[in-house]
Amino acid sequence: MTVIKTRINRRSFLKVSAASGGGMLLGFSWLASCDPKEQQDVKEPPKEWFDINAFIKIGDNGDITIFSPNPEIGQNVKTSMPLIVAEELDVDWKDVTVQQADLNTVKYKRQLAGGSQSIRQGWKSLRMAGATARKMLLEAAAKQWKVEVSQLSTDKGRIIYRDQSLSYGEIAAAAAQLEIPEEVALKDRKDFKLIGTRVKNVDGSKIVHGEPLFGLDYQAENMLIAMIVHPPAFGMKLRSFDHSSIKSMAGIRDVIQINTAPEKVQWSDVNAFPDLIAIVGETTWQVMKAKKALTATWENMTPLESSTEHDEKLTNALAGKANIMRKDGDPDKVFKNASRIIEKTYSAPFLGHNPMEPMNFFADVTADKAILVGPIQTPEFLRSSAADLLGLSEDQVIVKMTRMGGGFGRRLYGHFGLEAAKISQQLNQPIKLIYSREDDMTQGTYRPAYKVTYKAALGENNELLGMKVKGAGLPGSPLFPNRYPAGTIDHFMIESVDVGTNISTGAWRAPRSNFIAGAEQSFLDELAEAMEKDPIDFRLELFDRAIKNPVGKDNNYDAERYAGVLKLVKEKSNWGTKTPGIHRGVSAYFCHNSYVAQVLDMEKTGDRLRIKKVWCAVDCGIVVNLEGAENQIQGGIIDGIGHAMYSNIQFKDGKPLQENFNSYRLIRHAEAPLEIETFFVDNGIDPTGLGEPSLPPIVAALSNAMYQATGHRYYNQPFALAEQGNSIKIG
Repeated sequence: MTVIKTRINRRSFLKVSAASGGGMLLGFSWLASCDPKEQQDVKEPPKEWFDINAFIKIGDNGDITIFSPNPEIGQNVKTSMPLIVAEELDVDWKDVTVQQADLNTVKYKRQLAGGSQSIRQGWKSLRMAGATARKMLLEAAAKQWKVEVSQLSTDKGRIIYRDQSLSYGEIAAAAAQLEIPEEVALKDRKDFKLIGTRVKNVDGSKIVHGEPLFGLDYQAENMLIAMIVHPPAFGMKLRSFDHSSIKSMAGIRDVIQINTAPEKVQWSDVNAFPDLIAIVGETTWQVMKAKKALTATWENMTPLESSTEHDEKLTNALAGKANIMRKDGDPDKVFKNASRIIEKTYSAPFLGHNPMEPMNFFADVTADKAILVGPIQTPEFLRSSAADLLGLSEDQVIVKMTRMGGGFGRRLYGHFGLEAAKISQQLNQPIKLIYSREDDMTQGTYRPAYKVTYKAALGENNELLGMKVKGAGLPGSPLFPNRYPAGTIDHFMIESVDVGTNISTGAWRAPRSNFIAGAEQSFLDELAEAMEKDPIDFRLELFDRAIKNPVGKDNNYDAERYAGVLKLVKEKSNWGTKTPGIHRGVSAYFCHNSYVAQVLDMEKTGDRLRIKKVWCAVDCGIVVNLEGAENQIQGGIIDGIGHAMYSNIQFKDGKPLQENFNSYRLIRHAEAPLEIETFFVDNGIDPTGLGEPSLPPIVAALSNAMYQATGHRYYNQPFALAEQGNSIKIG
């Protein structure tokens, strides 16, 4: 097994030096990496471009444009997807310009950001696009030189024959006229020049310099600003409103009522409040002032729920009948005859997504066309729903994607795009819809609230006889019946209950896994302690059973790869070596086709805990861009720690009590790990997911380390608020 080691700490991100006047100068390392010599060789811009295929356009001067098909949400696909094309095309990365492709379901497949699937599902087609273009260029050059293609080679965008060479730009016109070859050869891994290296984010410089990339940056001629007003509580709807006092306010153009519910509702049309008031004006500030002055009346449609009722519902669900999702052996019998039963219950609240860029979308709708521009994870589904809502055909709806300032699943649900479209249609005016932070945080589409109970039956010799798991969610089950530890225990049962609610929910980074991994891995830790076993050794014993003699046939994980990351993190962290003042927690989880194991080192001083380091072993197949990959690991770890510690959406009579960041707590810089060290397993397997898999296990690595530091087990998230009188702080 080959291991790629990366070492990341805060000094890796910023170079800090004293500046005059006692300030600081922050120099980003990627700026220092720019080679000034390269900047001197400035080519003339291309006079003509040639489309080779849907992904590649080559200029007559040798410049290459590669289109990135999928939405860029911060997962770095706008860099890594074109990088895969460039690898097979065999070009110099400095000659490549990356351009975001518009939605085009004829040219591209799965233009969607979600489920950590972009690279996994695009791997072969992206390689094929690059390899196909390279072969066409070779064939064109072979015809020109009147030689066999097999006699030619390529390097950094040039075709070579003995002592002669041509740039791709010189032969692109001829290549563009050729038929697409029926088959092409892909590179051997040993010949990769770009894949597996460190490549900077193609938008990095633009982001730092504030160039327009995001939906909020988008501008158009005659564009007005729109904002919406939705009911203040879940279970309410609009009865009436009085806009007489605001229509005369400076800059206000109109106040209208809209309904954004399409007739054919898709999974992406989650929306608790389709009946809205829209205020349209010249500037954001003018519209915000008018919004505050608007008078509206609301009426109750369904019960107004509170958090105390939510907890009661989940508790009652776990005490009642449930749907059996999996049953191995006879768990009831072994529990009846057990010498000891260990039972623990874990819970987590509703969570907001809260991307730093609030929801927004531009729309220009006319009688025969709709142009929609903005940050959306599901452009194809938005187009379909928009066509239905507007009474247009899908080919009359154009969706253009901007870079997203975060999403985490929030922008899978395109109601804000539909709202913009409907407002534009009713006013016959191009508009940009902008949500305030309060609009976004109180609209819904939250991570569901969950509760799960784990039970283990132990025998006379402290051996594990059986396990039962019962979970409930508001709404949906948090359980995966065929994941570990299924397949490792003879007598095992999974049960679930779906509890109804009128709170709108949706996917949140690593759906379901973001909760159940923490509960499962915390319970296994406590179970190992009760059985007087080392927590890693105990997990590996279970994996050993799954490898040699698995229980059941539907286990959907590779036990050897799973055990492999756990062994790797054990080795690299020197697990078992005691360091004075350091308390350690471990966790491992499989989701989105990738395996992650983590060890978290924590230091305790008084009532304050400090996360010194996180060791992380990852098996995600081939790493396309090492820089982007480790960024994803870091982001997931920090995100998971912050939400497990602090974040929480509570309700009183249907009204969310957290409306902005003054009441919805996120992680702060001083609370992040001082260091994250990541080890990628190099096994040659095709790439799998990376945007989500590092988040779920960190929750238990954190809570297990906190237990070692404090002697207190943490069962209810957020941990900082979970126990009465708990004053533990991170940082």
